[in-house]
Amino acid sequence: MRRRSSQLSIALVALILGVLLVVQLRSQNPGGGLEGLSAQELTDVVGNLNTRNEQLRTERAQLQAEVQQLAEAEARGENSVGQLQSDLLRIQAWSGLLAVSGPGVRLTVTGPIPGLAVEDLLNELRNAGAEAVSVGGIRVVAGTVVAGSGGAVSVEGTPLGGTFEIAAIGNPPSLTGSLTRAGGMMAQLRATLPEVELVVTPVDRLALPATTRTLTPAHGAPRL
Repeated sequence: MRRRSSQLSIALVALILGVLLVVQLRSQNPGGGLEGLSAQELTDVVGNLNTRNEQLRTERAQLQAEVQQLAEAEARGENSVGQLQSDLLRIQAWSGLLAVSGPGVRLTVTGPIPGLAVEDLLNELRNAGAEAVSVGGIRVVAGTVVAGSGGAVSVEGTPLGGTFEIAAIGNPPSLTGSLTRAGGMMAQLRATLPEVELVVTPVDRLALPATTRTLTPAHGAPRL
């Protein structure tokens, strides 16, 4: 009985070792590996790996460049939030939502000038590089209406009176030169409206108010 029990124990141990050996061999040589692929399939696999590696190298280079830029900005005391805030302030100032100040010109208008002539002067200033304009102390923005016949001009429904000022922030020599050049807008208006007096004065510092208009579109919506 002892001999038979010993034989059974040995057989059981051998069976367990055999099972473990088979499992190990299968784990080391799984089915469906690269050895089962054709030469063309192996070529495709290598090509895909090379493409992905190149993409990863490009992404790494881009991330390294961004890190370098952020490090340089931090060294200068800047950050992305500060840059966004600065950009927002510039946009708000340019659109008329903020009061602005800076060098420019002051154009004094006296006499019965019609609204269309005032619009011509504003367009001349914009074309000359004016960054912000006001008429009679009212900020001119998109949608601002200057209308009326000679002697009854109004801006946004506010009468301008017999004498008013157009203020424009920008490069004073450029703005002055554009208005006073031979054949320019002031020369044309003096020829067609001799009773209107126009005087342009360069100014080192002007202060223009913010608009009181609501600039939110009534029908359109931003599309991102």
